[in-house]
Amino acid sequence: MNPTTTRSTCPYCGVGCGVLIDSVGSQITAVRGDPLHPANFGKLCTKGQTLHLTATPAIAQQTRLLQPLRRLQRGAPAQPLAWDAALDLATDRFASVIENHGPDAVGFYISGQLLTEDYYAFNKLAKGLIGTNNVDTNSRLCMSSAVAGYKLTLGADAPPACYDDVNHASCLFIVGSNAAFAHPVLFRRIEAARQANPAMKVIVADPRRTDTAGFADLFLPLQPGSDVMLFHGLLHIMLWEGWLDTAWMAAHTTGFEALKSLVREYTPERVAQACGVPKEDLFTAAQWFATSPATLSLYCQGLNQSTSGTAKNATLINLHLATGQIGKPGAGPFSLTGQPNAMGGREVGGLANLLSAHRDLANPQHRAEVAALWGVPSVPEEPGKSAVEMFQAAADGEIKALWIACTNPAQSMPDQATVRRALQRAEFVVVQEAYATAATCDYADLLLPATTWGEKDGTVTNSERRISRVRPAVPAPGQARHDWRIVVDFAQRLETRLRPGQPTLFPYPDAESLWLEHRESTRGRDLDITGLSYAMLQQQGPQQWPIRAGEAQGKERLYEDGVFPTPDGKARFAALPFVPLAEPRESRYPFSLTTGRLRDQWHGMTRTGTLGRLFGHVAEPAVQLHPQDMERRGLKDGDLVHVTSKRGSILVPAQGSPEIGLSQAFIAMHWGAEYLSGLSSTGERLAGVNALTTSAYCPSSKQPELKHAAVKVLKAELPWTLLAMAWLPDAKALAAREGLRELMAQFPFASCVPFSNGVPLAEAAAGTERTGVLFRAAAHDAPEPALVERIEALLGLDAADVLRYADKRLGQRRTARLVREGESTRLEAFVLAGDTRAEVWIKPLLQDELPAAAYGRLLLMPGARAPVAIAARGKQICTCFNVTDDAIQARLQTCEGNEEQRLAALQASLRCGTNCGSCLPEIKRLVRGSAPALQTA
Repeated sequence: MNPTTTRSTCPYCGVGCGVLIDSVGSQITAVRGDPLHPANFGKLCTKGQTLHLTATPAIAQQTRLLQPLRRLQRGAPAQPLAWDAALDLATDRFASVIENHGPDAVGFYISGQLLTEDYYAFNKLAKGLIGTNNVDTNSRLCMSSAVAGYKLTLGADAPPACYDDVNHASCLFIVGSNAAFAHPVLFRRIEAARQANPAMKVIVADPRRTDTAGFADLFLPLQPGSDVMLFHGLLHIMLWEGWLDTAWMAAHTTGFEALKSLVREYTPERVAQACGVPKEDLFTAAQWFATSPATLSLYCQGLNQSTSGTAKNATLINLHLATGQIGKPGAGPFSLTGQPNAMGGREVGGLANLLSAHRDLANPQHRAEVAALWGVPSVPEEPGKSAVEMFQAAADGEIKALWIACTNPAQSMPDQATVRRALQRAEFVVVQEAYATAATCDYADLLLPATTWGEKDGTVTNSERRISRVRPAVPAPGQARHDWRIVVDFAQRLETRLRPGQPTLFPYPDAESLWLEHRESTRGRDLDITGLSYAMLQQQGPQQWPIRAGEAQGKERLYEDGVFPTPDGKARFAALPFVPLAEPRESRYPFSLTTGRLRDQWHGMTRTGTLGRLFGHVAEPAVQLHPQDMERRGLKDGDLVHVTSKRGSILVPAQGSPEIGLSQAFIAMHWGAEYLSGLSSTGERLAGVNALTTSAYCPSSKQPELKHAAVKVLKAELPWTLLAMAWLPDAKALAAREGLRELMAQFPFASCVPFSNGVPLAEAAAGTERTGVLFRAAAHDAPEPALVERIEALLGLDAADVLRYADKRLGQRRTARLVREGESTRLEAFVLAGDTRAEVWIKPLLQDELPAAAYGRLLLMPGARAPVAIAARGKQICTCFNVTDDAIQARLQTCEGNEEQRLAALQASLRCGTNCGSCLPEIKRLVRGSAPALQTA
């Protein structure tokens, strides 16, 4: 049967790449980049090009939520029930809470991964039907500071630039963004633009020397939280050097005198000391920014996730206004959206302080306009609870019922102790989710199965205001329903209780009918899309807003005429002082912890975490520290350490990294309790990296400071260790991982991740890729043998043909299973308990599928050395072709010529970086660090 091809959009970051999905019947068989989509022109990153591998029947059967489930009591197994019964239950419980405690006793926490139509339905449900503004979103953790910064200075939440601007910029200022990892397809465009224009200047400001920083002509390694100080310092220099565009400022801005007075105190000497940046580099950065023909700023969570998030965004925009670097090709402040539809959620007012079409809840006229559109007497005027406030209110008993959709707050929210207390104390928790494996599902009274990528129908908006269609390639699996459909079905039931006998507020037969009402809400607004339709998106492809009635296409860049959506048409300078971090490091907590993305993973990894191949680049959790800090504390790579903040503590292996500054630490944001856990000394289950982060938030945007927490790092003394690994059938590997996750809390430290044999991507769907599970644990003493036996059983080590050794007195145990295929014998699974020193040769023996016949009983001998030296393969760099750093370094020894020629020779022989290109920044770093081979006569 020939596959059907469906044009849709990637569900990961805010770049908004177009994808072509091949499907046969109900099965997605392949995915590739859409060459006609203007966001990516056919390119995809490692995550995007493996989407079809996350949609296999084997993965769905082990991870997807496929029917409604109910828990009769907390902690009990969830029991199936019919959809009608599930929605009736939800209606009864929410209606009872509303009737007994008022509408503000319920809260909805939704997601930037929902479609615009889903978002609109939730917003109308809360604010139009129930009468509460308690609807917020994980975009609060992502983009709310960017929203507040744009509105404060430019007058509207409207990024003025577009992706094509990288091709016209003569200076790029990348700050608070590791775009090489977080927005890799956009970074490919940046690399291409730099190659086409070698004179382009690139400045990167970041506490970490990331792969993005490696691309820079000028790297500013600023201290965490010092961004406002930096921006004011740059403006101070521009002012006194005469690098401002005073004519443009006079015509198009207000408020500069107050800002001028403020920045007078931010001298180069003061800024250099506070930021940790040489004074000379400040002058260079200021000159390049101000005097380049076109300067484009690209920024993301490093600015947003801060108690000064609004100030960081606004003071960066000040630089553009002061130099006239806005409203022209290649120039402007361009916030990079973190999630695929955080922008669409903002468009429909899906935050606790907003209303549809960029209307403000505090504006009586805006409230009246929305009420008229919805056909309700009014919408509530009091701002709702933002994300942090909502969970604090639930923990305090103020919010009684929570509805959580398409997000995983038990992994992603800061201060996990409070979040989990909220989930436990709430009287009724609904989780509307595609994956049953998300940590938040453990707290749900009612689980509602939702569709996900490849199944959904609607629209999303990317970072450059471009609206794209999301189309279903296959039908919903099991009993899963579209998110908007679940909301509408619930709302229609609820309105019979709250407004009996009145016409329905939710007369929506399909996603398009919701979108048409959203479209009408934008009429006359800054994001007017009254000229757009599903048919136009189908025929002409993705479109940027605004696109008003009668217009043939949207607007590529905003403010080209110098007119801004403010009462006087002028942009406003923001005179906001530098405010220190909410939690500066001090003697008891001497490290600055930051969190961020891995190249091949996404958020809480409910989707990417199903693929062992995406763990090739970074295989296991770790806290990265500067090598000197490691040495001072007597730490070696792999040593377990306690990382502790004022809110909690976790155990995690330490890893030295030259990317990290002194007295700084980094843990990837993805490592939640699903992958990194254990049991604290007080008996509480450890909650991953966000057990450490602070819920302190920006007073304007209410976005929490996820980018900084003060922590201490102490070596852990846990002498008993365990390592278990096994290759497992595709139909059992993820179920085994879930079984192991339930055992993680039996140890002070435990981690559990999948792995694969990393075959080239082209072979992965042909059945040659194998999946395995790796489980680590550590404890003060050996646990009861029954616990290790449960681990062995989950890994298929409970059969009669398994090799065994046990020494109960020493707390040691070894188990191994060998399989013979023809003339070859391989190690298929093993457990090392009590003494894991043999990991150095047993782990690569299994993971690299090496011949194992010669090892026999050595597998069971504690401390035994391999008869033949086994070297583990190096770190995987290229996921597409499974190329390691060792292979790259070896090949570079024979490569001649300049850096460009050596890169070309490397790619010609190993193919690394020739497919998706996500690994190119790291490959280029290795090339830069190598010397050309000596030419022979």
